[in-house]
Amino acid sequence: MKKIWLAGGCFWGVEGYFQQLQGVVDTTVGYGQGQVVNPTYQQVCSGETGHTEICEVVYEETQITLVKVLEHFFRIVDPTSLNRQGPDRGTQYRSGVYYTDEIDGAVIKEVLQQVQVRYTRPIVVEVEALQSFYPAEEYHQDYLNKNPHGYCHIDMGLATVNERK
Repeated sequence: MKKIWLAGGCFWGVEGYFQQLQGVVDTTVGYGQGQVVNPTYQQVCSGETGHTEICEVVYEETQITLVKVLEHFFRIVDPTSLNRQGPDRGTQYRSGVYYTDEIDGAVIKEVLQQVQVRYTRPIVVEVEALQSFYPAEEYHQDYLNKNPHGYCHIDMGLATVNERK
């Protein structure tokens, strides 16, 4: 199993989208890249902790590659939007791709260069080694499964039928 951490606005939508895909075996939403140990949702929302809302995606590499995961990620985010996705605004909603394997980091940076040619504005997605990740409170986990009509800024239909579980 491989892991990648994705930030693209509200983590509920990122999690809900990736849970649909074949090869994704687990997801956990949480807070990463900040300065506070084990922050609360309220602390992160203050914008003072440096954290972003992140979805940890665990996937089976023989079923879905990192490149394919990133292809899906760029379907659901505006990579030129700084500290914002859809109506979600603030540093905690910045976009990012975080890794623990340097080989993955190189792949991510290469994909980002390929994506940049599709845009006239610069891509502002953070690409960094994962510094920290703290799972969010239980009520955030699997939120859209628990609340099917809950808020989500992502079009879940962007996952193509043959790639869904």
